[in-house]
Parts: sequence; structure tokens; C-alpha cells
Amino acid sequence: MEHKYRKVAIGGTFDPFHRGHRALIDAAFSIGDEVLIGLSSDELAQRMGKSPDRSFEERACDLLEYLESKYRDRIYAIYKLEDPFGPLAQDPSIEALVVSPETEGRGSAANAARKSRGLSEVDVVRIDFVLAEDGEPISSRRIRKGEIDKEGRML
Repeated sequence: MEHKYRKVAIGGTFDPFHRGHRALIDAAFSIGDEVLIGLSSDELAQRMGKSPDRSFEERACDLLEYLESKYRDRIYAIYKLEDPFGPLAQDPSIEALVVSPETEGRGSAANAARKSRGLSEVDVVRIDFVLAEDGEPISSRRIRKGEIDKEGRML
């Protein structure tokens, strides 16, 4: 199957790993032959004002479990992000970045970082929020607060 892009990137903290994260990954695989997944290191997450409940290793296991269950025969890689852009700011073969409305602004920042290194800009592909039963976006913050579960069901 031929996709629109050869190499697509996504990134996040993925804690806890929920239905919205799966939608982001699924969107990346639907448009890209190869998917690079940047997973924030514990240190980067803290610098970005996040406090993951699970360690980098545990979050990587969650991601890998999903990827192996659904995309075993596809090309992908998980990268530990020590800075907000990781391979996206350095790899000239990346053609697109898939973002949610929450992370859309990072696309222009990533393109600025690429441009400063003499790389071409990537297409920024935005997916919509995945909504919980109450019509509000599923988010890690809401899950931690006990409002919804990882599938968006009200608690």
C-alpha cells in the first residue's frame, strides 16, 4: 500500500496511554510508510511542565505493546526525546508531522528548527481531538483527575 508520505513523525509523553494517543498513531500510519515516534524522556517531560506517572521505560512498553499488536508488519521506530524535536529537527527524510489541536503549535516551531539547520519544512497534519462520552476531549489530565477512563468513558 502506498501512502502520501515516506516518513512521518509524531511525538508526546503518552502518559497515560489513551484512545487519543492511539488515534494519533493510527493517523500517522494511515499517511506514512514509516513512522517515527518521539517519546519524551522523563527529564524533558518535567522541563515541559508535565509529571508522568510512569517512567520512560514503562511508557515505551505501553507504546510498543500497541505498535506490535497493530503495526507489527510496518516500519516504525521509537526515539527517546531529550529535546522537543529529536530527529524531526535533524532528519531531512521526514516529510510530515502529525499533531493534535493541543500540539499544533509545535509544528511551526519544529519547522523553524528545521529551517535553521537548512532542512526543508515538513507538512503539519492535524487530527481532531478524540472526544469522551461528555463531548470534551480525552486528555491525560482528565484521566488523572478521575473524570474519565483511557477510553473516554465517564467515571
